Amino acid sequence: QVQLVESGGGLVQAGGSLSLSCAASGRTFSSRAMGWFRQAPGKERSFVAGINWSGASTYYTESVKGRFTISRDNAKNTVNLQMNSLKPEDTAIYYCAAAWGASYTVYSGDFDYWGQGTQVTVSS
Repeated sequence: QVQLVESGGGLVQAGGSLSLSCAASGRTFSSRAMGWFRQAPGKERSFVAGINWSGASTYYTESVKGRFTISRDNAKNTVNLQMNSLKPEDTAIYYCAAAWGASYTVYSGDFDYWGQGTQVTVSS
C-alpha cells in the first residue's frame, strides 16, 4: 500500500516558478517508478514527467521539456517536480502517481496509486 500526498501548488504569473512535492508512505516507494500527471478543465488527464526507481532515468512530455524537472529522494520518500517558465497552458490539477514497476512509464494504466492532486494556476 502506498499513500501519496501532493503539496506546493498555487497561483503564479506566467514566467514564474513553482515546486511541487509528493510525500509517499509505504515500504515499496523506493522500488517503484513515479510520475506526475495533470488534468486541465475539460481535458483528460495526461502524462507530464516520469522517473525510474533510482532516479537515473527521467522522461518528459514534449511541452514541458527544458522547463520542468522531476527528481526523487528515496531516503525521504519524496518525489518533486520543479516547474520553471510557467505558461497559462500549464494550468491544471497536478497528480503524483506510483507505478507498479520500477522502470519509468508514461501510461496511466501502469500506475496503481494516485494522490489527491494539487491545483496549479498560471495567470497571463
